[in-house]
Amino acid sequence: MTRKFLVLSLLFSVYLLNYSPAVFAAGGETEEGKEDPTGFIMHHIKDSHEWHFFNIGHTHVTLPLPVITYASDRGLEFYMSSDFQNHETHLFGKENAHNGIYIDDHEHLGRVDGGSILDFSITKNVAMMILVIALVLWLTLSAAGHYKKHGIAAPKGAASFVEPIVLFVRDEIAEKSIGPKYKKFVPYLLTLFFFIWIGNLLGLMPGAANLTGNIAVTSTLAILTFILVNVNGNKDYWKHVFATPGVPVALLPIIVVVEFIGLFTKPFALMVRLFVAITAGHIVILAFIALIFIFESYTIGVVSTLMVTFINLIELLVATIQAYVFTLFTAMYIGGAVAEHHHDDHH
Repeated sequence: MTRKFLVLSLLFSVYLLNYSPAVFAAGGETEEGKEDPTGFIMHHIKDSHEWHFFNIGHTHVTLPLPVITYASDRGLEFYMSSDFQNHETHLFGKENAHNGIYIDDHEHLGRVDGGSILDFSITKNVAMMILVIALVLWLTLSAAGHYKKHGIAAPKGAASFVEPIVLFVRDEIAEKSIGPKYKKFVPYLLTLFFFIWIGNLLGLMPGAANLTGNIAVTSTLAILTFILVNVNGNKDYWKHVFATPGVPVALLPIIVVVEFIGLFTKPFALMVRLFVAITAGHIVILAFIALIFIFESYTIGVVSTLMVTFINLIELLVATIQAYVFTLFTAMYIGGAVAEHHHDDHH
């Protein structure tokens, strides 16, 4: 099994490196006319109004995505990102404005006349999120269909893949971290784990979007956890926050402030941990790939290939660990909010 895993990872890395020269130029050029490695890296980790796959010569193979804008004086408008492109230079900008709307070099929408607009576009990360959701739904619904049809028979197909994960999240994360009331929270925890895990894994594919390395995505997940935890908090939970038992009255105002801030620092830590771990991994992989084209050396190419292979192995592990950690800490926060504390009175 380990041998097959290593071979697959090596093939994946070779494919990644073969794919890299075609997209390296997408990051732009320096003033000296050389490809910009920083631009190359940032181009592939940031969000975009189009989905760029690779280049064939000077032709950019991309998937145009919907650009949806709203302005009080213009109403709701729909375009495609290809409407804003100069197909020869593949640059967005005011010179390629469409109907008075343009996309700048930082992938922000603007109006030539300086007016304000709201951006509801389907960007690369949004498209990736829809893809991840569709895959999660397919896996879970296929597994559910199997059990409806065959009952408790040995799982096959998607069910054989989903069942061990469901049992692990239910028994090892939810029940142990939350306690007797764990069942009502299992669907949320399973959704979290599958969404983050599959998003992490797909994000390692060449040309994929950096979904879980987007701070907007991780902050949304953290906010959902924050809401779920505090809505389900019982009286003991809130008493611990605003009237911490056993604390001297003189220290109570300080402790209350600390506990109240803690309500927000916990989800903030979830948000930052996932964002940093995934983004850092992508940057390291892309940086090693960029070294090949910076030094233009076969020796550097061989070393970079080996490093990318090794880092890919690590990133596959990190993708799973980060999904586990986010789900585990969410379960622990929920457990702390719903736990019943029995106080014995001593006379």
